[in-house]
Amino acid sequence: MATASVAFKSREDHRKQIELEEARKAGLAPAEVDEDGKEINPHIPQYMSSAPWYLNAERPSLKHQRKWKSDPNYTKSWYDRGAKTFQADKYRKGACENCGAMTHNVKSCMERPRKVGAKWTSTHIAPDEKIETFELDYDGKRDRWNGYDASTYARVIERYEARDEARKKYLKEQQLKKLENGESAVSDEDEEEDDLKVDEAKVDESKQMDFAKVEKRVRTTGGGSTGTVRNLRIREDTAKYLLNLDVNSAHYDPKTRSMREDPLPDADPNEKFYEGDNQYRNSGQALEFKELNIHAWEAFDKGQDVHMQAAPSQAELLYKNFKIMKEKLKSQTKDTILEKYGSAADEDKLPRELLLGQSERQVEYDRAGRIIKGQEAALPKSKYEEDIYINNHTTVWGSWWKDHQWGYKCCKQTIRNSYCTGAAGIEAAEAASDLMKANIARKEAADGSEDHKPAEGKKLATWGTDVPDDLVLDEKLLAEALKKEEQRKREEKDERKRKYNVKWNDEVTAEDMEAYRMKKVHHDDPMKNFLH
Repeated sequence: MATASVAFKSREDHRKQIELEEARKAGLAPAEVDEDGKEINPHIPQYMSSAPWYLNAERPSLKHQRKWKSDPNYTKSWYDRGAKTFQADKYRKGACENCGAMTHNVKSCMERPRKVGAKWTSTHIAPDEKIETFELDYDGKRDRWNGYDASTYARVIERYEARDEARKKYLKEQQLKKLENGESAVSDEDEEEDDLKVDEAKVDESKQMDFAKVEKRVRTTGGGSTGTVRNLRIREDTAKYLLNLDVNSAHYDPKTRSMREDPLPDADPNEKFYEGDNQYRNSGQALEFKELNIHAWEAFDKGQDVHMQAAPSQAELLYKNFKIMKEKLKSQTKDTILEKYGSAADEDKLPRELLLGQSERQVEYDRAGRIIKGQEAALPKSKYEEDIYINNHTTVWGSWWKDHQWGYKCCKQTIRNSYCTGAAGIEAAEAASDLMKANIARKEAADGSEDHKPAEGKKLATWGTDVPDDLVLDEKLLAEALKKEEQRKREEKDERKRKYNVKWNDEVTAEDMEAYRMKKVHHDDPMKNFLH
């Protein structure tokens, strides 16, 4: 509320003032009026509507928010073009040497250079121009049409009218020539002449084809660049917001140019060409694109590295594979259910006379409702699955017992969930068992014979830890083996001494083994620190 200078108010007056402001905002009370008789918007904040104390405002007003002090030096007028001030009769000192005017010099003279200037002839002296100086305000400096004479546009109108008159005259002359030559006034050839006529109420077809073209306009008056888009619909089509002028009809959003609901829901669908934007969103490829986006979001939430905008081809391929796997799983589930429970639709239906027919089968019951005669008693079944054979077995688990272990009777296996091998598995198990028994018996016989035989000397190899007494070594070969062993030790310490072309020989002689023993460091030897 626009208020005057702040004055002291009691609590009751302050409460009434707040209630009045709320009533004005709700439209229950008339708006406040300023000094000029204009209504003040009740929704204006107080810090904007309250006038400063130094203005001593007596009545509520928004004058302090306006530019009420205008500078008299600023003006919006423009130069008086072509105005003359004084006409001299003879040349004056300091005037233009060419035309004789005092308002400019010979360099700024706009007249044709004379052969002999007015300074020397003192004739045909040009009048002085009206020189004006304006101090324009902010709007005046930026006014593009400042100083424009609207009456000059009449010349443009006259030029276009003259062109139209000449065109009409030419067309009339062509029709008169055809009448003189005996041709009919209306013929097929007249259609070609109609192309000369210009119907400005219609849009050119070439402009209709590129209605979605974007044109860029750079270096505008305000600076920068702007983009102008052509009309997004053909002008002959009725705008969607004009299909139904009822205020309670479908909502039209002018910013996005969208109307989601159907503007004419009660009209004949065959006669409607527009049924709202929701029709395009819920049909065709738009619905498939929506499902593709939803699948990409759900896959990303579950850990898949997929993004619809970053990699659309990958997302589409993933969705395609998902649909194939889904259909495959659905058909597999259907086949499993049909295999387990069967399909009542595929079975042969009983004849109608047998559905409600009678039979000669006699059944006797006792007082408790138990069957005494006429039908075999059904075997009681537990809640667990029975007689289900898995992994190619023909018997259930627990149908065979041996050595305190349960198994399958069909293949005599004691491993549960194993694959049935049948009679071949039984024969292979028996053969393995016989072979095991034979090997155990042979080992026991060998152990019993070794206990009665005398102990023989150990057969030592040249690379063993014990050296036999009858081992004969060649001194030359032993010396060469010691040199090779020393060289190998040096190469182990410093790899730079190792050659590139290394020849490896895995034949170990008795001399090589003896050289290795002689050069080997014994960790238990107390003199090992003095060997090198």
